[in-house]
Parts: sequence; structure tokens; C-alpha cells
Amino acid sequence: MQEEDVALILRDSMMVLLKIGGPILAATLAVGLLTSLLQAATQINEQTLAFVPKVLAICAAIAMAGSFMLSALTDFAHLVFDRIIQVGGT
Repeated sequence: MQEEDVALILRDSMMVLLKIGGPILAATLAVGLLTSLLQAATQINEQTLAFVPKVLAICAAIAMAGSFMLSALTDFAHLVFDRIIQVGGT
């Protein structure tokens, strides 16, 4: 396996990481921002008010984008296993 192949696999793994973590992080960021704005406007500083909506947003993001994330991870695993087979065959 050449250095270019390793760099390509590393780049692909970073892209898969963004595809898998991106929707969850974006949903959590949006809900956290809205919650903090609500807390600042009403001056309610309850910890569970910030925690529960984020958990619900994470669950919703996984439910909506779960199949996309699973297919991205499966495709990457197939790519890595194919590369391992190519290295073992040569």
C-alpha cells in the first residue's frame, strides 16, 4: 500500500466522519442556540431545560438521518475491506 492510498483512506474516513456526525451536531447546535435564547429572554436558568431538548433533537436527527449515516458507514467499510483485499492479493 502506497502513501497515496493511505492518504486517500484518511481523507475518506474524515468525510465519513462529517457525514455521520454532521446532522447530529447541527441539530444539537440549533436546539442549543434556541434554548439559550429562550433562557436569556425569560431568565430561567434550569439545567434540564437545556438538556432535554438536546436529547430529543439528537434522537430526532438519528431517526431522520440514520439510514443515510448507516449507508455512508457501510459504503466506507466496503471500500476499506476492498482495499485490504487488494493489498493482500498483491
